[in-house]
Amino acid sequence: MKIIDLRSDTVTRPTPAMRDAMMRAELGDDVFGDDPTVNALQERIATMLGKEAALYVPTGTQSNLIATMTHCQRGEEYIVGQYAHTYRWEAGGAAVLGSVQPQPIEHQPDGTLAIADIEAAIKPDDSHFARSRLLCLENTFAGKALPMAYMADATGIARKRGLAIHLDGARLFNAATKLGVNAKDIAQHFDSVSVCFSKGLGAPVGSALVGSRDFIRQAHRYRKMLGGGMRQAGVLAGAALYALDHHIERLLEDHALAQRLADGLQGISGLTVEPPQTNMVFVDVEGERAKSLLPHLKTRGVLATGLYRLRFVTHLDVDGADITRAIAAVREHFSA
Repeated sequence: MKIIDLRSDTVTRPTPAMRDAMMRAELGDDVFGDDPTVNALQERIATMLGKEAALYVPTGTQSNLIATMTHCQRGEEYIVGQYAHTYRWEAGGAAVLGSVQPQPIEHQPDGTLAIADIEAAIKPDDSHFARSRLLCLENTFAGKALPMAYMADATGIARKRGLAIHLDGARLFNAATKLGVNAKDIAQHFDSVSVCFSKGLGAPVGSALVGSRDFIRQAHRYRKMLGGGMRQAGVLAGAALYALDHHIERLLEDHALAQRLADGLQGISGLTVEPPQTNMVFVDVEGERAKSLLPHLKTRGVLATGLYRLRFVTHLDVDGADITRAIAAVREHFSA
C-alpha cells in the first residue's frame, strides 16, 4: 500500500530528472566561492527576487537566523507574529544565539499582524527598552497568502519608523501563485527575503537568503559562524536550480488538490474545515474522535500532523487518487 504523506511538503523526494541534474552539476568548493552551480543558483534567485545578491544555506531556519543576526545587534529586538516560524518554531535561535529579543504580537484571523499592533510594539528611544530594529513577516503564513496591499502598508509603517524588514518566504512561490503576481513583486517590499527550495519546490535540501550586496556580505560571515558553509554544495544547488525551472508553475496543482481535499471533507459532523488558499488544509476536530483520527489514518496509509490543529499539506508526490483515498479514510473514521 502506497503511503500518502500529507504531513508536510518537506517530505518530497527528488524526481528522476532532478536527480539527473544533481549528478550533472559542476562542482567546486563553495566556502572558497568556487562552486559554479552554487554561484549560478545565487545569481538566479537574486535576479528572480529583484535583489543584488543571495546566499545559499542549508536550511530556512538558518537563513532566518542569519537575517536576524545581520539586521540586529545584541540587545535589539525584532517584531514578529506570535505563531510565526521565526519566533515559535525555530527553537529560540535569535534570542539564544543572536541575543536578539523577540517582540511577538497576535495574528489577525487572516494571518496578518494589525498595522496598529505593529506600530504600538515599536519601542520609544529610551534606555529602558530594547531598541526595535526589525519587522519580520511570513508569507505564506499557515497556508494563507498575505495580500499585496497589506504588505505595502505594514512595511511602509516599519520603514517610516526606521525598522529593517525581513520576509520569511519559505513558501514565497506559493504566495505568488495564489496572488497571481511575480515573486519579485512581493520581495520588493523587504530588505531581505528567505526562500526555501525543499518545500513546495521539491528540492531535497537548501534555502537562500537574498538582499543587498552589502547585506549578503555580512550574512556570509554569520553563515560561517553558524556552520552553514558547505563544500561541493553544487550537487544540492543543482536540484534547486532544476526546481526553479520546472516546479514553480506546477504549484497550481498542489493548490487545486488542497481545495479538492477540503471540498471532500465538507459536511462531516464534528469537522470544521478552513477553506485553503494554497497547499495547506487545516481541520478542527471536535470530541473524542480527535484523538483517534491520526492513528486511524495511519492504518490506512495516510499521514498528517496535529500539533495544534489537524493539517494536511499537498505537494508534488501527491496526486488526485491519493486525495480520494485520504478523503475516504477520514470519512470512514467518522462513519464508524
